Amino acid sequence: MAQLGARLPILFSVAALYERRIIWLMQRTFFIVGPTASGKSELAANVAREMHGEVVSADAFQIYRGINLLTAKPDAATLAKAPHHLIGTTPLHQEMNAEKFRLAASHAIDQIHSRGRPAIIVGGSGLYIKALTHGLARLPQVDPKLRAKLNALSTDALCSQLADLDAEIARKIDAKNRRRLVRALEICLTTGKRASEQRTQWAVAASLCEARPARVMAAPRRASQSEAATGVFAFRDRDELYERINRRVEAMFANGVIEEVRAAGAVTSTVSQMIGLREIRELLAGKISISQCVAAIQQATRRYAKRQLTWFRRQTNFEPLNLSLLSHNEAVQWVMLHSEPREPSGHRDD
Repeated sequence: MAQLGARLPILFSVAALYERRIIWLMQRTFFIVGPTASGKSELAANVAREMHGEVVSADAFQIYRGINLLTAKPDAATLAKAPHHLIGTTPLHQEMNAEKFRLAASHAIDQIHSRGRPAIIVGGSGLYIKALTHGLARLPQVDPKLRAKLNALSTDALCSQLADLDAEIARKIDAKNRRRLVRALEICLTTGKRASEQRTQWAVAASLCEARPARVMAAPRRASQSEAATGVFAFRDRDELYERINRRVEAMFANGVIEEVRAAGAVTSTVSQMIGLREIRELLAGKISISQCVAAIQQATRRYAKRQLTWFRRQTNFEPLNLSLLSHNEAVQWVMLHSEPREPSGHRDD
């Protein structure tokens, strides 16, 4: 114990230096974020080509191998425009989370900068984006026995228990999202504190819940937070975005997504949350028709896009960019004009 006590200051110093290194990297990295089917991946690839940069994907599902169609991974032509990282790098049976992603992405960004090239982060997974720009809470590790016990409970029982332990977070978590219900309960039971209380300890909370509706951009954050990263929030007019989503889902089926899911086999609990996986497995089991399956995935994806729009409007202050109003070339030029990294206030080199 004495040896451990003597090492703790060193360990904390190393951790602090590592966090400072990540912050430094993010200050020199550009973000292109937005909802699914908005065209951000194509935009990022073209911007990277023009800037001689490299792209790092911040997508919670495109990082997995073997599900290219279901996750709408960029096609070969798009990937050929610039080097891409963290696409198809993780097997379906391996669990991925925001902290693992943060480590992998930071390493990729560091390597890109070491080559003297700009790094462009692109994605729509808000938690992964926030993990990079603002860090994550130091939450307890998973207790396998506790998780197994919680996973054995019904969804109603999870909701009821969480409401007793932390009514605030229980109101905010989607009652259908078992994974987040279980994790919130784990935090409460392991630490003896409410999960909602611990959110205040985060640089900016990696939220357990979906963002609440908002019709306007969030108020500017404190300088120490808002100046950590630069980027654009790419979106489209709602009708156009929804039509793009509908066409994308139809194209998935035309290109063989059913066989892709059939061949996927066993997947992690994270992968099981992917839109379309459950619906296509119900189709394969003969529980629904193909037309019902397509319609269900289209609807679920539209709802997800709506939540993404709400989240990015509330949780980031990236420059908004309506892609419905610009040609693709105009959008690329617009992004390049806004992509110069800035030094944070009070931290400039003398």
